[in-house]
Amino acid sequence: MNFHGTVVRQKALTLLRDGARNADVARQLSLPLGTVSYWKHVDRAKRGECPGRTPPPCPRCESDLTSPAYSYLLGLYLGDGHIIQNRAMRVPSLSISCADTHPGLMDECEDAMRAVFRGNSVCRVRRKGCHEVKLYSKHLWCLFPQHGPGKKHERPIVLEPWQQAIVDEQPWEFVRGLIHSDGCRITNWTTRVVAGERKRYEYPRYFFTNVSDDIRRLFTDTLKKLGIEWTHCTRNGNPYNISVAKKAHVALLDAHVGPKY
Repeated sequence: MNFHGTVVRQKALTLLRDGARNADVARQLSLPLGTVSYWKHVDRAKRGECPGRTPPPCPRCESDLTSPAYSYLLGLYLGDGHIIQNRAMRVPSLSISCADTHPGLMDECEDAMRAVFRGNSVCRVRRKGCHEVKLYSKHLWCLFPQHGPGKKHERPIVLEPWQQAIVDEQPWEFVRGLIHSDGCRITNWTTRVVAGERKRYEYPRYFFTNVSDDIRRLFTDTLKKLGIEWTHCTRNGNPYNISVAKKAHVALLDAHVGPKY
């Protein structure tokens, strides 16, 4: 690798500022074209002349937050989402883990991200058995103040008043996001003896499972406001499962949530 001194770099910048083409400067000073281009980019950036798109505005502070999409995305985040920022990252990232068996969920998650963070790029990162639907934004702390060190179930999870207002306005989207992340729709079965003959009966049921007491409470409080009856389904002494099994209420969830696909 060749290193070029300050004198050579300053000469190149002087020519570039006078309007010389990158290729002409590289040829005249026997420099790699990429080096000249990089020097020009850094110089223009320092002087505030670097071209580029205007950073997307904060969806909450500087533009209208799309309530249905945000309510759904908030549910996904509380279930299977996480925000990361380390010393090597200038901008934090939001990732929602979606199983490969649910490609429709990935599409809905991506659509919600694009609706909330207009102008931001969304990508999918392959993991074992799943994909992370991911975006980078400096405004993630503003939209997801529940982020903090450690796991969600090890810290308090409380909605801000403005978040609760959106959930109250779009409760079904919030419930849908929670179920699509940490819930499922299954078919249970049981047997009964009718007229001396044992018969098998099947019925649909929704489950929501989360270790965080606060997140489960947000889920059940919203169900209560919607008039959906639920019960705890304790396993191994842990009340981590919320069940909705009444036929009429399952039908409501089918109409507004539906199974993951």
